[in-house]
Amino acid sequence: MLSHRSAMKRLWLAILVCLLSTQADAQIPLKCVTDPTNRAPDNTDITVNCGTQSMDLSIYLCPIYNSQYNESLMVLNNQISNPLCYGTADWTVSPPVLRFRFPINDTSLSSCANIYQITTQAGTGQWSDFSNVQTVNISGMVTAIDPSVGVISYRQQILYKFSCAYPLQYLLNNSQLSVSGANVAIRDNNASFISTLSMQLYKDRLYQEVLTIPPTGLKFLSKIYVEVKATNLTAKFNLLLDRCYATTSPLPMQSTYYDLFVGCQRDPNTVVETNGVSQTARFNFQAFRFVEQRNLTVSSFYLHCTTRLCDVATCSSLLPNCNAPVGRRKRAVAEDVPTSATITSQAISVNKDNTDTGTSTTAPGALPQLTYSRPEVAIIVCVIFLTFFVFGLTAYVVLYVRRRKQLIG
Repeated sequence: MLSHRSAMKRLWLAILVCLLSTQADAQIPLKCVTDPTNRAPDNTDITVNCGTQSMDLSIYLCPIYNSQYNESLMVLNNQISNPLCYGTADWTVSPPVLRFRFPINDTSLSSCANIYQITTQAGTGQWSDFSNVQTVNISGMVTAIDPSVGVISYRQQILYKFSCAYPLQYLLNNSQLSVSGANVAIRDNNASFISTLSMQLYKDRLYQEVLTIPPTGLKFLSKIYVEVKATNLTAKFNLLLDRCYATTSPLPMQSTYYDLFVGCQRDPNTVVETNGVSQTARFNFQAFRFVEQRNLTVSSFYLHCTTRLCDVATCSSLLPNCNAPVGRRKRAVAEDVPTSATITSQAISVNKDNTDTGTSTTAPGALPQLTYSRPEVAIIVCVIFLTFFVFGLTAYVVLYVRRRKQLIG
């Protein structure tokens, strides 16, 4: 009898254990039962996409369920009371993932307690000759909320850390200085900003009338207004031009170049209007010609700008202090500028003469019509009159001398 009761207890215990294990298995979604990621969590389960406007995180869901958690128990930086700090499950992909997206702005960074840090250090490598370079680091973690109410818990704690480092520098090679300008998307595998830089030429100081370059070239010494703009960026950053220069070749690394401005050094005919105060930088200069092209009727050059981003709060400290003694100024000449993000532009053509050759045409075989001002006409008349006077006076003297000799003889 005792053995029968003991056997029944063992049977009920086995049934209870089976029911408990069945209940535990039922917590795992069917899509995760056969998925290879249905295992214990690992550091490689998280993928971070560092974007320009926002950061995107994706975490495998099946390891979370395997550890007896779900998407409602995963939160950014333990901000349990903020619904904006929770992710969204995506069961449409394989393997299923938990997605987080938060914009890079003050509101999001403060509400979800992400760490936002800007470091400034001297430029190294290809930026060693430039002024200090800033880097933004945004970091945080996704933690699991343990629902256990007792003193102890048998759930494994889950913690995923993430960070994005944004070096705030760009190389913009103006490769499309045409009417429509050029957009350059700069991408970097090391989490640099993916943003769009554009350069546009204008012919007026209000930057409203786009400059059209005729085949015969621009008027020599005519004003060229340049606008460099960064779009797709959060308002936390401004655009800063370190250097703009011209070359006779579309290749920015060509040995023959001319600096329009670099730090405090600038061409006397170049005026930097705005730089480092917004996401748009503007400057203007006069059209010129390279000496090596002096025998060409129409010469050409290409414009390049070394461009980066800076934090709004500290941009002013990165601008060159041109009032300091010359010996203390930071030299900013790029000797090794990377070319991986460059494009090739149409040429900026400049005519040899200081006249606008793009507005008049001459029929084939016909001589160009010459026009003179009133002072020029008066001078021409005087020259002709003096020529005839001198010629007549000379003839008179010659005839007089001959007749005098005849009379004497």
